[in-house]
Amino acid sequence: MFLAWIWMGMLILIPLLVLLSLLKFLFGKRIADPNKKEQAEIATPLDIIKNSYARGEISRDEFLQKRDDLLEK
Repeated sequence: MFLAWIWMGMLILIPLLVLLSLLKFLFGKRIADPNKKEQAEIATPLDIIKNSYARGEISRDEFLQKRDDLLEK
């Protein structure tokens, strides 16, 4: 009789755990990501000129001058 109660509990508990895990997987990232995504998208002026220099859009001298100008402020 006791084993029947354990079996019934597992038959109810396992699908609930699977459902909760699925809901967390589907909706958990959407709730947690907006803050991280917004922070990742915001680039500082220094990041912008670093990327421009890395892509070869500006020369080393331009990069150093712009970097120095930004860091003086």
